[in-house]
This record gives sequence, structure tokens and C-alpha cells, in this order.
Amino acid sequence: MVQDLKKIFLNENAVLAFTAEIDMKGDSYENGEFPERISADVRVANHAGVVEFEAQTEFVFRFMCDRCNEPAEKKLAYRFNHILVAAHVEDNSDEYIEAPDYMLDTDALLRDDILLELPSKFLCKDSCKGLCPKCGKNLNKGKCGCPEKEVDPRLAVLSKLLEE
Repeated sequence: MVQDLKKIFLNENAVLAFTAEIDMKGDSYENGEFPERISADVRVANHAGVVEFEAQTEFVFRFMCDRCNEPAEKKLAYRFNHILVAAHVEDNSDEYIEAPDYMLDTDALLRDDILLELPSKFLCKDSCKGLCPKCGKNLNKGKCGCPEKEVDPRLAVLSKLLEE
């Protein structure tokens, strides 16, 4: 949704509050997806000539665990803050978000914020034990029976010397 923020930029202490609906339903990211639309509570306010953009969102993310490869989902909550400017006066700076002609595409901004904030590794739980490297059994469901310590075959001859 493109928001016209001209009144906010031109009037000190002006505030605009709204709920943005970002349609990421079915979008996939790495090994996960967004099962439903994402809503964000947005507030744009002019404080002494500085226009601040604040957004808070909470959503469910469905994914395959990176350790055990089991399906899981987590509820994630993020808060985003930006300073908006009508035009950049410096070279490309990431400190400010440009709103040319006082227009801002809030959906695109929030989509980028969400994707940048997602973790690089998704775990079903912090204590996930993963898969056995030998047989591939999910160690969260119990032990697999593989020997915990196995002698390197290149050093097996040395273990025979220790036995004597």
C-alpha cells in the first residue's frame, strides 16, 4: 500500500497511525513459508521536523528445522524504526528511507524489513539434537544405537598395540 505522507512531512506533531496488511501468504523464504497474511501496526509521526516510521508486527513462520529436518512453526514478533526523508541530500545512505514526493510504499518497506530480520538458521527448538551423522535417525526421538566413539580405521593398528 502506498501512503501519501505529505501532511505528516509538512506539519510538525502530525501523526498517522494505521494497520498495514502485507500479503506474503504462500511466499517461501529459504526452507520456510508464511502461512498467512501479515499485519503490522504502523505509526508515522513528525517530531520537530523529523519524520519517524515505527511498525510492530507478529506472525507465524512455518519451516523445516535445519538440524532434524522436521516441520515446525514459530510465532515471530519484530519492531522496526526508520527515519523518513523526502529526498536524500547525501550519497546513498542506509540511515534514511526516502519517500519521494512524500509517497511511501509501506508494504515493500515492511516486506524488506521482515525478510532481513528473519534468522539465518531455523530450529524447531533450541535444544534440537539433529540427525545422527551415521544412520540419519532423528536424535530428538531417541538414541539410534550407533557407537558413540568409533576408532578411525587408519589408527586401528595402534589400538591393537594398546591392547597387548
